[in-house]
Amino acid sequence: MNSINYHQLAPNALNILLQQEAYLKSAFNDSQWLSLTLWDLVKMRVSQMNRCAYCIEMHSQSALAQGESVERLLALNAWQNSSLFTKSEKAILHWAERITNNAEVGSEELSELREHLDERSICDLTFAINAINSWNRVARAFNP
Repeated sequence: MNSINYHQLAPNALNILLQQEAYLKSAFNDSQWLSLTLWDLVKMRVSQMNRCAYCIEMHSQSALAQGESVERLLALNAWQNSSLFTKSEKAILHWAERITNNAEVGSEELSELREHLDERSICDLTFAINAINSWNRVARAFNP
């Protein structure tokens, strides 16, 4: 199957996603609780869950460029049992998995996340998870 040039055919829709990326980059860069490296970890984990090879390759390169270690990238698929991730990172990755799986998010998950992030950061993180899920779906649909 040939890919579809969604860049050319739906530039306004693509621009919405790109504007969201610009907002999130600024939010993660300016936050005292979030970081660009963490953003790449979230993108990688969600992309692993969605089996989006294109995004995994792109975000692993970005994470390495941001200073992330190869060991942590290799352990990301089993973050729950890895000592390479902090309690905060584990809470964030847990949230990312819950949102990606469209699992019910209750007060327990939100309370756990509040131990590590302020409410603005929780909102930005949630929008970031939504964004990478959207990118994964577009990439898998049009770049098979």
